[in-house]
Amino acid sequence: MEKLLHYVWRHRLFPLHPLQTTDGQPLEVIDPGLPNADAGPDFFNAKVKVGGTLWVGNVEVHDCASDWSRHGHDRNPAYDNVALHVVAEADAVVCRTDGRPIPQLVLPVPDEVRLRYADLCRTDALPPCRSVFAALPPLKIHGWLSALQTERLEQKAASIRRRLAACGGDWADAFFMTLARNFGFGLNADAFEAWASCLPLRAVDKHRDDLFQVEALFLGTAGLLEADLGADGYPADLRREYRYLRHKFNLPEPMPAVRWRFLRLRPGNFPPIRLAQLAWLYCKEDGLFSRVLEAETLDEARRLFHARTSPYWTEHFHFHKASPRRQKTLGARAVDLVVMNTVVPVLYAYGQYRSDEKLCNRAIAFLESLKAEDNSVVRRWAAAGLPVRSAADSQALLQLQTAYCDKKDCLRCRFGYEYLKKQAQAGH
Repeated sequence: MEKLLHYVWRHRLFPLHPLQTTDGQPLEVIDPGLPNADAGPDFFNAKVKVGGTLWVGNVEVHDCASDWSRHGHDRNPAYDNVALHVVAEADAVVCRTDGRPIPQLVLPVPDEVRLRYADLCRTDALPPCRSVFAALPPLKIHGWLSALQTERLEQKAASIRRRLAACGGDWADAFFMTLARNFGFGLNADAFEAWASCLPLRAVDKHRDDLFQVEALFLGTAGLLEADLGADGYPADLRREYRYLRHKFNLPEPMPAVRWRFLRLRPGNFPPIRLAQLAWLYCKEDGLFSRVLEAETLDEARRLFHARTSPYWTEHFHFHKASPRRQKTLGARAVDLVVMNTVVPVLYAYGQYRSDEKLCNRAIAFLESLKAEDNSVVRRWAAAGLPVRSAADSQALLQLQTAYCDKKDCLRCRFGYEYLKKQAQAGH
């Protein structure tokens, strides 16, 4: 496997006997070079001594030597500075564009590394690398979790920048789209983002002082007013108002109602309830994006999202489906999830946009002050010995699971590296 060969070369897991090229010249690796994540050779600025001559150049790694010509490197001048071709199987001679041959090294992957890597790639609840946690210094664990936390924040910030571009550079709209996505609380996240992207916000703005009209636009755009709602009562009134507003603003067709998922949801998470809460926030918290930027403490941020609904929803979870009378508010845990997944990444992304380090630091401080998430992924890693003290830790563990473990990308993971290094040392 080429990825594993990259790993062996990068970390100099070479055989104990002297190295030589495929044509019998003695080879000494002085510096394996710097990994290249972009186009071009795999490693830059390597230093190797071939037959007594020092070469400073690039290194390319392939499973088979014939991959050199198969990938067109023999016709690409970008590869003319390759000083060494590292392969698992030397099934061909390789040359530069001018026909000059390139030295090749057949590099075996140590059996211990190959076996342990196969262990890492097994589909288990937790990978075998957890066996090294107890021996790792706390500072090393903290360093990797901090890097994972930053990586996750960067990914979320990138998503916000994509929404910002789709919104024509309007930060308030990009914020609302992010907030809407997170009101889907996982199962309906994609549907909520799709809904927000087609919601006529400038039309909604004209009726911001009327909760009934905003609710009609929100539920109507979601396609939830297209069913048989009868001729009388609040649902029918909403539908009539939406049809009037749709004609007034020449709005497009509503979303298909089938986009919304109700199965396996608690009634409090039903899309009509969440949309009604968003409508209430939109009306009552004018300038919400600006107020988020002004919130200097976690409690100030939390207070912005104590959403309620119009009176109809105090006795309903869905149209014509009655519920015990109570106000449908966001619970404390739901508010924290909104802060974690909306406020924190928006502050971070906007801080980057404005080169405002204070906003970025505030985002991280909020994350470190929030309670850790409680889900199966976080519980498994905590049971394996990783610390979970705050939402910063739980977000790091979710990044570890989704970006590394689920993708079996152990060779880029520091825990995977420590595990393989330990086994390689044991094998030597």
